[in-house]
Amino acid sequence: MTIDAAIRRAAAALEASSTPALDARVLAKAAFGLDDATLIAQGDRIAAPEALARYGDMIARRAAGEPVAHIVGRREFWSLDIEVAPPILVPRADSETIVEAVVRRRAPGAPLKILDLGCGSGALLCALLAAFPKAVGVGVDVNPEAVALTSRNLLRLGFGLQSSATVGDWFAAVDGRFEVIVSNPPYLRTVDRDILPREVRDFEDPGALFSGEDGLDAHRLLMADAPRHIAPGGLFVVEFGEGQLPAINDLARRAFPGAEGKAENDLSGRPRAFVIDLGAHSD
Repeated sequence: MTIDAAIRRAAAALEASSTPALDARVLAKAAFGLDDATLIAQGDRIAAPEALARYGDMIARRAAGEPVAHIVGRREFWSLDIEVAPPILVPRADSETIVEAVVRRRAPGAPLKILDLGCGSGALLCALLAAFPKAVGVGVDVNPEAVALTSRNLLRLGFGLQSSATVGDWFAAVDGRFEVIVSNPPYLRTVDRDILPREVRDFEDPGALFSGEDGLDAHRLLMADAPRHIAPGGLFVVEFGEGQLPAINDLARRAFPGAEGKAENDLSGRPRAFVIDLGAHSD
């Protein structure tokens, strides 16, 4: 069987996916060890039996609902090659809104001290360290598997000397103050579990997804403790879900009286990140 024929057959087997052709091609690149250009140029090549078997296993996993990123073990984020592993949350492109919010508000050469709460794969922390070469960073997650994954990504991407990751419960794991605090906490309502896509509901850590009846339990904790850990003139950026902006605004007003909060939109134009900038008139 040619590689092209294998991809066509795989796409047909993935018809339940919202992107069957794309999934089939991404998995083909991983299974056959080819990049985009070579996959096109060598599509009429007869596939090696062992590679074809590997591809079949990958397609079966995807057909069962497993996220593509977990199958290939990688996801691009902020142009970085981030290692991912089940059941840790797969980084989403919309979460780059957090990084963009920081980049727009701080000079690239600023020697920032950065804290990433609920670091997961470490994608946010790695992206911020890439954007701010003089920064140092700390990642915190209650899940030891996530901390191990963050540590691997920091080391592999060259940030090991300027960063660390630790197991802990939000701010309880750190001392001192930080110029930048970011978080992509869980913000889904527990009642929404059954309406989630299978690849999210069945394959990603529920602790990184759900946060109480209204989805805001984690945000209440973060907002309450952030003022004690943010440096003078610091920046706090947190992701939130659809319809939660009014509640986030209220939490921010109570935690940071007099500070102006601002919502930043994601790629689809939906409010995604809430920004509190205590140094709005400085670099």
